[in-house]
Amino acid sequence: MVTHVNAEAPGDERGALLAFLDAERGGIRRALLGLTDEQAASKPSASELSLSGLLKHVAEVEDGWISRAKGVAPAVERTEANWDECFRLVEGESVESVLAYWGQVARRTEEFVRSRPTLDETFALPDEPWFPKEDVSTRWVLLRLISEMARHSGHADIIRETLDGKTAFELVALERGESWG
Repeated sequence: MVTHVNAEAPGDERGALLAFLDAERGGIRRALLGLTDEQAASKPSASELSLSGLLKHVAEVEDGWISRAKGVAPAVERTEANWDECFRLVEGESVESVLAYWGQVARRTEEFVRSRPTLDETFALPDEPWFPKEDVSTRWVLLRLISEMARHSGHADIIRETLDGKTAFELVALERGESWG
């Protein structure tokens, strides 16, 4: 799990953007360290957010954006009828299984981004009120994913600290097998 993002090789904009995306993914993964599925599913605040729900959401969001960029339907289509399942684990899902799925999504994201002739390549989004009306570039999608992960990484920090008092610094130390403080 990335904590620091190294400087990119000169001219490697793709590498830099992918590294920042992975750093933010790491914050969400790290917030789950040492928790049971039950703890990860708990909602310790007034919000309906849980760590396992955030995990599932970001995995589906990343898959959705990259699928749309490829011109294919996302693996999971969300509608008003099943939108709530985007933020909670359902029968047969576990933190481990969703982490594995997200790992596959992350690999597909990197393969896709590295396969584009240019980050300026654009594609149209579905005609929905929550999508921009104009075509967007591969670069735009990467920046959108980074902002999405960063936003939810912050949520994950707050939820984890509310659950057991562990901060991101303590979790980084735990991840490295060190003690903090």
